Amino acid sequence: MIVDDDLTLADVVGRYLIRDGHEVECLNDGRAALARVEEVPPDLVVLDLMLPGLNGLEVCRRLRARWPIPVVMLTALGEETDRILGFETGADDYVTKPFSPRELALRVRSVLRRARGDGLEGAPQAGVVTDGDLMADLGAHEVSLRGELVALTSREYDLLVFLMRHPRQALTREQLLEQVWNWSFGDTSTVTVHVRRLREKLETDPTLPRRIVTVWGVGYRYEPEAA
Repeated sequence: MIVDDDLTLADVVGRYLIRDGHEVECLNDGRAALARVEEVPPDLVVLDLMLPGLNGLEVCRRLRARWPIPVVMLTALGEETDRILGFETGADDYVTKPFSPRELALRVRSVLRRARGDGLEGAPQAGVVTDGDLMADLGAHEVSLRGELVALTSREYDLLVFLMRHPRQALTREQLLEQVWNWSFGDTSTVTVHVRRLREKLETDPTLPRRIVTVWGVGYRYEPEAA
């Protein structure tokens, strides 16, 4: 589903996505999009930030509250704060206008692959990764904490699994951006936001994290529970 009030842009993007093998539906209004999602949930939503009436951030919040549907956010603003807001509301990826429709098609393909459980490129997906009461079931693409499922976006899931597979290894934001996002360059605040979201969902006290700790001057390190 493409939700954008720029009908020309939506048509161009839609043609590229159809060429890439997807079925596409275009809507130009946030409320109409939410109503349509309730009728027939799509596999992914390409969502413009600047929509009239109900803006893209609010649409994303409402989507996240009810459905585990991946969201790729489109923004013409290009400001770091707007990208961070998008990630904090649960967007899986973002593309800043002006952009190449082909780039967006590649981002959509990548997010769908992750959401469907194909996960990190080249990583075996059988079995589980565990650390005390935290378990990532790679086959089911699920994470549970103390026996309760944790609602994670596909990016949050991939980041957590990568960190759990590299315990006690100090990793820079640039390394995580490359290894988890497969981006050779980009805004490292993306990583910062996703780490903060993981802490809020996994840590007893997110302000004093014990699993995903900050390595000052470097980045982050995953601390497994003491044996």
